[in-house]
Amino acid sequence: MKIGVFDSGLGGLVITKAFVEAMPEYDYVYYGDTAHLPYGEKTSGQILSYSIEAIKYLISQKCGIIIIACNTATSIALRYLQQRFIPEYAPDIKVLGVVIPTVEEALSDNAVKVGVLATQATVRSHIYQTELKKIKPDLEVIETAAPELVPAIENNDFALAESKAQEYAKSFSDIDSLILGCTHYPLLKQAIRQALPERVKVVSQDELMGAKLKDYLYRHMEIDICLSRGGSLQILVSKLNEHYRQTALRLFPEVEVEERENA
Repeated sequence: MKIGVFDSGLGGLVITKAFVEAMPEYDYVYYGDTAHLPYGEKTSGQILSYSIEAIKYLISQKCGIIIIACNTATSIALRYLQQRFIPEYAPDIKVLGVVIPTVEEALSDNAVKVGVLATQATVRSHIYQTELKKIKPDLEVIETAAPELVPAIENNDFALAESKAQEYAKSFSDIDSLILGCTHYPLLKQAIRQALPERVKVVSQDELMGAKLKDYLYRHMEIDICLSRGGSLQILVSKLNEHYRQTALRLFPEVEVEERENA
């Protein structure tokens, strides 16, 4: 069985790269639902439907554990997938999200005020605020939606994306930790850090998820022993164009992007 990674587009490739660098021996399948991005502007019903379809597809690709790299899909669909869909459809498969590991990292330095920069759907769900306050009830949480960032990144307009990101960052200058609550945002982390005081800890998921998954597999040997170790990576998308191909090649120059059949 392989490790599957699902994202609404290509932002999750940043997380996948972190996995591959931390654990290069495993086999990975990445699926980006580029036909429906951005998820952040979709309804909860649409996001749930797209997420179920993506998980079913990755299961058909022989994935034994699937990480939903997309924060929006995690916030809207993960609980349903874990509690309702997977137990009935594929009870031996494990599906994980990115929110809990990110929350743990944001609070690791005893923060009292945490910011969350995310998509509209993720902010609307308040999942980060909920999970942060479960651990630290008196925590002050500031959530801000950034609807312009994902489209700018996916359109390869990084000048616009960085400019907008720095505008958003300025409103977080008096916090302790800032969560970049979208897998696309690590591509903007340098611009965001430049706009903030050095004392503000910027929590970027590409910097923590590799170690988190490695630790998870170490603690769940029943899953780890079922995973194949051929050092391979397959990148699949629901809609392929030249821009998506070039975006993926920047992160994985040796891997050819393929369009999913019957997408």
